Amino acid sequence: MIPVLAIDGPSGSGKGAVGFAVARALSWHYLDSGAVYRALALAAVWAGVALDDESRLSALASELRLRFDSGLTGDVNVFVNDRDCGAALRAPEVASAASQVAALRAVRAALLDRQRAARLAPGLVADGRDMGSHVFPDAFLKVFLTASAEVRARRRYDQLKGKGFSVTLPQLIGEIRERDERDAQRAIAPLKPALDAELLDSSALSLQEVIDQVLVMVRKRLII
Repeated sequence: MIPVLAIDGPSGSGKGAVGFAVARALSWHYLDSGAVYRALALAAVWAGVALDDESRLSALASELRLRFDSGLTGDVNVFVNDRDCGAALRAPEVASAASQVAALRAVRAALLDRQRAARLAPGLVADGRDMGSHVFPDAFLKVFLTASAEVRARRRYDQLKGKGFSVTLPQLIGEIRERDERDAQRAIAPLKPALDAELLDSSALSLQEVIDQVLVMVRKRLII
């Protein structure tokens, strides 16, 4: 069985940066499930599909062409239907749209097999909100990464300002709390730790400290 490390957590918890770094350290494949939903939301905007049109969104999800390429700086470039998303994929409004479409049952069903197909040898690091609880319930290690809303907002603020987006800290705190509530209360695959998940609060930790802790957890469970 190809091993899967599932890293889940709320928006801005750092799971993407941690997951990507851990995957590189292990020479494993990496799945950013949030990027999959953001890509669908962006494709819907491009196609003029309403974000509450479940039927058209699920059809769009089934036809979606995605490609993840490693950039020269170590980041990941995402192409949707052969179109480079660039910074648009990380825009706050796209993240909000992704949260809306992710709450739709038919959309999640359409994207489930696509996410599971990322399980390739020698292993996969998958990050998201339901990787351990729903998509990969047999993951050998499940980490639920979190941090306070204020800390997550500050991280997101620094990230977005660095990319030229016009945002304010109070605005981001409000958006993060609203998204936390929406993700936790959705009927399908709500945001919550898997019963056997390792909880890791990164509020007072640096990115490298979190990466190191996750790698220690991995090496305790696998001989690699």
